[in-house]
Amino acid sequence: MQKITPCLWFDGQAQEAAEFYVSVFGGDSRVLDVSHYGESAPGETGSVLTVRFLLAGQEYLGLNGGPQFPFTEAVSLSVDCEDQAEVDRFWDAFTAEGEEGQCGWLKDKYGLSWQIVPRALEKALADPDPAKADRAMKAMLGMRKLDVQGLLDA
Repeated sequence: MQKITPCLWFDGQAQEAAEFYVSVFGGDSRVLDVSHYGESAPGETGSVLTVRFLLAGQEYLGLNGGPQFPFTEAVSLSVDCEDQAEVDRFWDAFTAEGEEGQCGWLKDKYGLSWQIVPRALEKALADPDPAKADRAMKAMLGMRKLDVQGLLDA
């Protein structure tokens, strides 16, 4: 069991969201267990309270806590993508009912913010030539979905 588990607060969609995320990530991703509100809990008896799930081997907890605390960009999940095809796959899945942001950021249909980041970006930004790194940064700042070739060309 991992020492720290991110807990994501949902307004009734924790199980739906977990199942969606599992379908997007595939591989080492699955719903682990679901708990339900009991009679003495503040939620509707029998409704889903929490969902524990794995995404790419990382454990998360989804909590149906209510509408009091919506997601904001102050917390996002960053996805390391091997290539443009992987960037495209995650971007398309999350923005299908979500919304695009700047610089590789987006919000999924539940309002959770994600950063879809190709490995080429980190390499370009860490280039030992400061002028090249600066051009890569400027290129990224002008993008919504990150374009690997555009970053390399910069």
